Amino acid sequence: MSKVRLTIDGIEREVEAGQDLLSASLGLGVDVPHFCWHAALGSVGACRLCAVRVHDGAEDTTGRIEMACMTPVAEGQRVELADPEAYEMRARVIEWLMVNHPHDCAVCEEGGACHLQDMTVATGHHRRRYRFTKRTHRNQDLGPLLTHEMNRCIACYRCTRFYRGYAGGRDLDVFGAHDRVYFGRYEDGPLESPFAGNLAEVCPTGVFNDKGWSETYARKWDMAATPVICTGCSVGCNLFAAERDGRVRRVQNRYHGAINGHFICDRGRFGALHVTEDRLDAARVGGTAAPVAEATAAARAALAKGAVGLGSPRASLETNAALRHLVGAERFFAAVPEREARAVGRMAGWLATGRAASLKEMEQADAVLVLGADLTGVAPRAALALRQTARGAADALAAEKGVPAWLDNAARVAGEGRKTPIALVTPMPDALDDVATWALRRAPEEIAPLGRAVAAALRGEAADEEAAGIARALQGAERPLIVAGADGALVETAGALAEALGDGARLALFPPEANSLGLALTGAGGLEGAVAALEAGQARTAVIAEADLFERAEADLVERLFAAAETVVALDSAETETARRADIVLPVADWSEAAGTFVNHEGRAQRSFAAVPNGRPAGWRAIRDLCAEAPAWETLDDMLAAMAADLPQLAPARAAAPDAAHRLPLGQVARAPWRMSGRTAHDLAGRVPEGTPARDADAPLAFSMEGAHGTDAPPALSTGYAVPGLHSASAAPRVTDGPRGPLKAGDPGAFVLQGADAPAPETAPAPEDAPTGAGLIPLALDDPFAGDELFRRAARLADRCPAPVVALHPEDAAARGLAAGTPVAVAGAAPVALTLDADVPRGHVAASVGRVLPRGARAPVTVEAAS
Repeated sequence: MSKVRLTIDGIEREVEAGQDLLSASLGLGVDVPHFCWHAALGSVGACRLCAVRVHDGAEDTTGRIEMACMTPVAEGQRVELADPEAYEMRARVIEWLMVNHPHDCAVCEEGGACHLQDMTVATGHHRRRYRFTKRTHRNQDLGPLLTHEMNRCIACYRCTRFYRGYAGGRDLDVFGAHDRVYFGRYEDGPLESPFAGNLAEVCPTGVFNDKGWSETYARKWDMAATPVICTGCSVGCNLFAAERDGRVRRVQNRYHGAINGHFICDRGRFGALHVTEDRLDAARVGGTAAPVAEATAAARAALAKGAVGLGSPRASLETNAALRHLVGAERFFAAVPEREARAVGRMAGWLATGRAASLKEMEQADAVLVLGADLTGVAPRAALALRQTARGAADALAAEKGVPAWLDNAARVAGEGRKTPIALVTPMPDALDDVATWALRRAPEEIAPLGRAVAAALRGEAADEEAAGIARALQGAERPLIVAGADGALVETAGALAEALGDGARLALFPPEANSLGLALTGAGGLEGAVAALEAGQARTAVIAEADLFERAEADLVERLFAAAETVVALDSAETETARRADIVLPVADWSEAAGTFVNHEGRAQRSFAAVPNGRPAGWRAIRDLCAEAPAWETLDDMLAAMAADLPQLAPARAAAPDAAHRLPLGQVARAPWRMSGRTAHDLAGRVPEGTPARDADAPLAFSMEGAHGTDAPPALSTGYAVPGLHSASAAPRVTDGPRGPLKAGDPGAFVLQGADAPAPETAPAPEDAPTGAGLIPLALDDPFAGDELFRRAARLADRCPAPVVALHPEDAAARGLAAGTPVAVAGAAPVALTLDADVPRGHVAASVGRVLPRGARAPVTVEAAS
């Protein structure tokens, strides 16, 4: 990027050309007051708070008052933030915004962490002169996730610009005019978008807030925040988990330039709070509660008879590596069907070719083919990225007309509604259909052949009109992108298409769970291998680490494992069906109680740290205690070193974050903010708590306010955005602005796919991928509010999760004598009222994943009226 030189308040600066003056100033650490501008949403000039005096050059001695967010940087520009007229204008803007604002800072959830408060202080406004009746609004019930307090609104329009323009939602809008502007729904009811929770951070005041946090409230400065990784899908979004009194109270977005940027999905924001729901409280032996030591001894005795280990795609690398060490590499398997294990392994091979696309790179693609993946249900944050991809063509047209993309409204007009060519090939109507150029419906078994037809068209062979049109769009693109999920045939097709498109093509392959790719890199085979070893008498015990088999594989296969195993040992944090059926149960830490490393969909290993002090043992620690000779794994760093020795391909994961011995000049990084007093903040009745803060042997983080804070910490250890004068989530652009690429400042993580075997192309699925037998073929219905067996336990997310669905094509239903609303049973699952849907492909049954059928269901099933 070219540079321009300009002067701000007498200091000469150099910034990148092509950006607006506000963004450039914030990136330099010059805090220009602002409201309506947002780093991800651009500039609209709605609030008028960023007024500055701009001189065009040395000869311009008068200058003019301009809005910094609407003014491009230019060579020789002189900017005066401290100009008296600009200062006075900013103060008057704040004053008129505060005319109708309630005097409720003391009881507002945002108090002390509010962008409006920060800007009020920054502009010098301190006395109210308005003495008349304030405008008042009626608040709405927006469902279980968000509160609504419209009287705090300052009409910055951030909420609707994000919700409608960025996230594609349609049920939140602006109503009224002049001083009666209202932001809400046309009627009370839950906001439909799976990204609505971001309104709590986008809003610069207290209009929208997390409802659960509001009801179990703690001030921001009374909570300790920890950097964690979301385990709700394979994207690996970066989060802050804010804890008080041993409980995570709130989850917020933690900026990562290559992954989640400024936004996360509601599954990650609210589903992560499942830790308070249905915990596995005690160890058990034979169905009876027992001391952990007794259960551990019983498990050791069972292991002595020979055991297989089942690693989990939601468990950390460390836990899976520990289990592999416990049972031996030849007896370590994945707790998923073989077809999924193989498909994810093939993903790793294709991504190791250097084509893996981060979400940021997805947004920059200029032609996309999505093969079968329901991104909104499987990886919601990736769906949000694809919505930004769609706008790329409009931004390019606007740029040709001289309108920069950051000038948001003008760029949308100049872009004339153009869309980046996106071909969306799915079995059912998709939430992204509105941004697709081709929204094509194909039965699951017909999607790979369509992809191969596109590949044939790329080679110049004859193809039908749709395949030829998609091929032309991909071939004419500089940055084509192919997207697929964990289906073996589609992974191969996606990889072959990317190869055919050349070096500029990228792959976005989304495995089912948070650490599916990390588990695949251990080389583990599927669940069938474990069952075969047990049935052959090669082992008598099965150890299952943090996985509910009934969620991931067909019941017949799981029942075979339980029948063949003399003893089943389950380690988990929640009462899953597998834990209920196990002979020995050992409780382990949830995501909030233990540090661990996870490999996301692009092969980036990321470190998550314990948010709650003195929690339960991490899975790998519980497994260490099961070893006949306990390994010397005292800390996470010890475990990582052992993993690197046993699994050299995972050695780069050690660099995902600094080790526990890492220190800054001020010591460890503090989880608690400066404003928390170690002697009074946790004092409920004027008494000083006994003891000292808990120590974390697995992280260079302190469970106190002592140490480094804010932007002093490395990105992987960041515990908050707060900098002097800025205390809200709106401070994020101030500390994340500037150019960055993978693994530069702001983008923590370490790539681990260098050693993965590059795949030899397979042009057709293996025989076991093709379902055989009589019955209806299962068709997975994923939902962004559902999640896995743990996230569905979060009470607030469960309130947004729709009822389980079983849907048939009307003709298939009629052939079986079934009518809409009839309670039906599918493969032994609990009865569900039947839905008739002409969009369901003939010969298939569409059913909710994990609640009606396991994710791994592939064999044809029967659908019959429940007795």
